[in-house]
Amino acid sequence: MGEGKPVKKIGVLTSGGDAPGMNAAVRAVVRTAINYGMEVVGIKRGFSGLIENDYVPLTGRSVADTIAKGGTFLYTARCPEMITREGQELAAKNCKEQGIDALVVIGGDGSFRGCLSLAELGINVIGIPGTIDLDIACTEYTIGFDTAINTAMEAIDKIRDTSTSRERCSIIEVMGRHAGFIALWCGLANGAEAVLTTELYNYEEKKLIDDIELKRKNGRQHYIIINAEGIGDSEGMARRIEYATGMSTSATILGYLQRGGSPTCKDRVYASAMGAK
Repeated sequence: MGEGKPVKKIGVLTSGGDAPGMNAAVRAVVRTAINYGMEVVGIKRGFSGLIENDYVPLTGRSVADTIAKGGTFLYTARCPEMITREGQELAAKNCKEQGIDALVVIGGDGSFRGCLSLAELGINVIGIPGTIDLDIACTEYTIGFDTAINTAMEAIDKIRDTSTSRERCSIIEVMGRHAGFIALWCGLANGAEAVLTTELYNYEEKKLIDDIELKRKNGRQHYIIINAEGIGDSEGMARRIEYATGMSTSATILGYLQRGGSPTCKDRVYASAMGAK
């Protein structure tokens, strides 16, 4: 695309793992573009929709009342084709044939790699960081993180209540295969006795068991462990701890619960600001 060419038509898509606040970002993109006299099309199911030419016109009415809704009304999906050069070239070709002058992609690290491949093929691309994992380089915040940690924190608070009442050890596994920010923030906010993440991984189970036994001798009646998804094996860990210490131990995997729900105020505001910019 030549420099200085006016942008008349924008495409917007949500890609990869869904995150609360994606709808707010799409809404802001649409409202801002319309304000500047641009046409906007939504591309359904991420890069898959770009490859399959699955588009829907977006207007102010299309995005009305979406700011408070979780998930993404454009849907999202993983797109294995975007890993291949053939898939990337087809996506770029379809983008040009549809007359899309600029593409806005809301997603995580895999989505940003897709953005780079399209930019190398001549597509004007803007990436908006949207992932609960907070693992995008060169940005301090990603849409969805605040909602995810508040959802996880509420669940951990409730587990702590019952763990204390039953004098037991509780392992709570949170999302974060390669990034332990959810585990770290929730561990700090909930006063967990132990936090296990891939970045800080010097975990020795014997030391953990020794710490549990020491704290029990000192009068601690419960023990909370926040375990990042990348460490895994929470249920096996629970069995081994119970066998070694005699302390009743359970594992709770929060899973996709962390991706759902209405976005927090922070996620709505940040998503709106990013989308408008």
